[in-house]
Amino acid sequence: MSGTTKPSADPTYEPTVAGEAAAPEPSLSFGAAVKEALRGSHRDFTSGPLGTSILVLAIPMVLEMVMESVFAVVDVFFVGRLGAAAVASVGLTESMLAVVYTIAVGLAIGATAMVARRFGEGDREGAAHAATQALILGLVVAVAVGIPGALLAPRLLAVMGATPEVIATGSGYTRMMLAGNASIMLLFLVNAVFRGAGDAAIAMRVLWLANALNIVLGPCLIFGLGPFPQLGVTGAAVATTIGRGTGVIFAASRLLGGKGRIAVHRHHWRLDPRLLGRIVRVSSSAMVQVFIASASWIGLTRIVSGFGSDAVAGYTIGMRVVLFALFPAFGVSNAAATMVGQALGARKPERAERAVWVAGGYATAFLGLVGVAFVVLAPSIVAIFTSDPAVAVYAVQCLRIVALGFLFYGYGMVFSQAFNGAGDTRTPTRLNLGVFWLFEIPLAWLLADRLGLGPHGVFIAITAAFSLFAVTGALLFRRGRWKTVHV
Repeated sequence: MSGTTKPSADPTYEPTVAGEAAAPEPSLSFGAAVKEALRGSHRDFTSGPLGTSILVLAIPMVLEMVMESVFAVVDVFFVGRLGAAAVASVGLTESMLAVVYTIAVGLAIGATAMVARRFGEGDREGAAHAATQALILGLVVAVAVGIPGALLAPRLLAVMGATPEVIATGSGYTRMMLAGNASIMLLFLVNAVFRGAGDAAIAMRVLWLANALNIVLGPCLIFGLGPFPQLGVTGAAVATTIGRGTGVIFAASRLLGGKGRIAVHRHHWRLDPRLLGRIVRVSSSAMVQVFIASASWIGLTRIVSGFGSDAVAGYTIGMRVVLFALFPAFGVSNAAATMVGQALGARKPERAERAVWVAGGYATAFLGLVGVAFVVLAPSIVAIFTSDPAVAVYAVQCLRIVALGFLFYGYGMVFSQAFNGAGDTRTPTRLNLGVFWLFEIPLAWLLADRLGLGPHGVFIAITAAFSLFAVTGALLFRRGRWKTVHV
């Protein structure tokens, strides 16, 4: 056909249309891609070899997500030495923080979509302005959630089904985590801005810094090492908040200093009601989407809590380890979202679609290998976090059963983030509602309570939901309606 080169067998091949410039960036070896990704890339992600672009974006995003998951694992690792009540308080608090994560991730999805689309269009001023409006919204919401959350911490634990022992042990942890939620909110948002701009290396470094502080301060404040006070489980919350807060300060310095692909200046902070409304429109559906998924975890935790603190502690440890594996796959998914947003901004929907399938293959290959390792090594992995046999039996069951759904969920996560990157936040919202609330929760209740499987039934329901999510997501993605969404 005139104007189009002959297709290649290379999956990273990008056809050249008549009048379009040839790919400006060469394909790189894996080692070279790693070096470019960690150093920080200046390539144009709307053109050039597709596989290389995804790798350069995904590698720092994967490492960023690993660091995010480390927050969860580090707390449980040290708190596990304090007993089942302390671990249970962490698990219940994380379930309550679902509200904060819902808003933060929802705003982050909107920010990434809008920043990526503006970058694809070549409008960096518009990208910077969208970034500031999202940060303003996040800060306002953090204050509104933090004050009442901190004041009502013990009562909230009781509502979640905590025993008097858990309330007495964990109220300080819950209060600190809710009061310091602004560090969570802003960290998610500023890193979303960097990801949307294709500046994934900066977001990665932010999480490295935050985690380094958390790892060092955590044991010091929990056990009272050296000159530090012994705060018990509350010390874990103090260390996490300090680490994240420091990460936010570092990220803000890069954003305001113009040392990355996106630079924010004073005039960008001017309130723009019209733009705020657009961000709310895109993000509100994303918030509902994340709330549906996050609230489903609250529902599952509530079901598990009916079987005692040992079951809750085992479930908490198992799911923390699962999240440790899923977060890197979320990094690949975030790379797909950036590729989709920038490609649509550059009016290259075919490139966006191919990027999703390639990224999905990467995520599925990774999670498939990790799933096998979890099934085989579950007892050894759980032993790192607890020596209590009553807790360990639930954690091993959780890890092995949930890992069976990993092979499907790699593609499921990528499809979901691809919709979000395009600004089509309604499709994954409906998908989450159908899979997690109309299928997963009723199935978990039926298996655990009615059929007498206990927590084991909840774990089976999670695996079934992972699988259904991926299959349904693929069918919706192939329709292609996401290509016509405007943000």
